[in-house]
Amino acid sequence: MTAELGEEFVVFRIGMRINSLWKLHQWLPVFRAMPRMLDELDADSERGLLAWDLKPGFRVQEVVQYWRSFEDLREYALDGDAEHAPAMRWANELLDETDAVGIWHETYVISSGEYETVYENTPPIGLAKAGELRPATDQRRTAAGRLGVTKGGEIEADGVRSAAAERS
Repeated sequence: MTAELGEEFVVFRIGMRINSLWKLHQWLPVFRAMPRMLDELDADSERGLLAWDLKPGFRVQEVVQYWRSFEDLREYALDGDAEHAPAMRWANELLDETDAVGIWHETYVISSGEYETVYENTPPIGLAKAGELRPATDQRRTAAGRLGVTKGGEIEADGVRSAAAERS
């Protein structure tokens, strides 16, 4: 299967890094802030968050979010009545006082047709949660085809055959 979104969308990666494990009292409140924001966004689809995935790790916690637009993301980030703005004011004060925890984010604005996906034997994850799932057949059969570089007919490279080609 492959996932498609018809319009431009935004991928937003946000996370925290625990720099001092033993300073639990300084990083745990930061860790606990994200679920409140995600609950708020899940409860109001009009805000523009299409889907999200949690990428837990030992020191680094990450949430990958898929947004309808940069404007929607920015509007939520700056909304003083929402969870994010007050949490960021508090986090900025905390980060000025300690280096026990760090936070980061990356924002990518993705134009229609400038990405490709494939999913096999997995429930919807990543963009598959935000977009429409379609069979990876015909032009969608290969990465180059899904990106519109070819018509999707190339199925071998140095003796490697795609799983989809094996089944046809």
